[in-house]
Amino acid sequence: MKVGIKGAGVAGLALAHELVSRGVRVELLEKHKDLTASASWLAGGMLAPWCERESAEEDVLRLGQASIGWWSKVLPGQVSHNGTLVVAAPRDTGELSRFASRTSGFAWLDADALGALEPDLAGRFAKGLHFAGEAYLDPRRALTALRAKVSESGAKVRLEAQHFTAATDIVADCTGMASPDPHLRPVRGEMLILHAPDVSLSRPVRFLHPRIPVYVVPRDNGVFMVGATMIESGDQGAVSVRSTMELLNAAYSLHPGFAEAKIIETGVGLRPAYPNNLPRLTFTGNTLSVNGFYRHGFLLAPHFAMEAADRIMQHLQEKSLEANH
Repeated sequence: MKVGIKGAGVAGLALAHELVSRGVRVELLEKHKDLTASASWLAGGMLAPWCERESAEEDVLRLGQASIGWWSKVLPGQVSHNGTLVVAAPRDTGELSRFASRTSGFAWLDADALGALEPDLAGRFAKGLHFAGEAYLDPRRALTALRAKVSESGAKVRLEAQHFTAATDIVADCTGMASPDPHLRPVRGEMLILHAPDVSLSRPVRFLHPRIPVYVVPRDNGVFMVGATMIESGDQGAVSVRSTMELLNAAYSLHPGFAEAKIIETGVGLRPAYPNNLPRLTFTGNTLSVNGFYRHGFLLAPHFAMEAADRIMQHLQEKSLEANH
């Protein structure tokens, strides 16, 4: 039995891992020349189910918690377990209380405790929220490592390819907005990558603002990802001036050291979303659609990859029984 997977974003790669772990032959196709074309490549990589609950359904919290352990097990050493810090400008402290009222799993920090947790932010904020159970990873390192791992485990991963080399028993469509599913809508996300050697952060920091909350995620060597907008639009054009200004202003308000940062990359990705902003698994004949991850790709892909693999195994078993009769 063979399963073909279309799309080498986080959903496709996670599903490939789950299937090869079950002994299934897998061929994974990516129509682009590398992994950089997917929305997953532009993600923040935050494994933050408690924070996401502020604006997401309970399922995001419930299903997302297990993903931290999944990533730690599948890619040892790549997950940082430092939690998430949430702060707001003095004029927006009401946003902090509102955020707290909609979430759980946090501890309130006063100015001293906040400064002890993140020395570079000492004296800048009177209070904050620390979600100690949350984690994060570098999505680009994770995607690259996951691709290598599934290849080493026997999956055939083919780039710049649109057709399988042999017949498949099931096809899993993990192509995001390239999927023909008419129920999906695009949500435009814009982000910046900055090199700010004068800034040091040990964990993702969410900077609340009434109009555009921003997160700053540390990478290696003084590099930070700043994102991200959520615009109901299918426009794939370059980052707008307005969004750039808002993201940069937020970064500077968080830490003045960002004033001297260099913008080393900008990016735009279209996140696939269903009306309720939750992923779906949908079988149509011998094709399983795995889609609709919205802004929760890395957070929810492990759960849905495991569920999709279970459904595929059941489907293959049923086909095998039919063939034997």
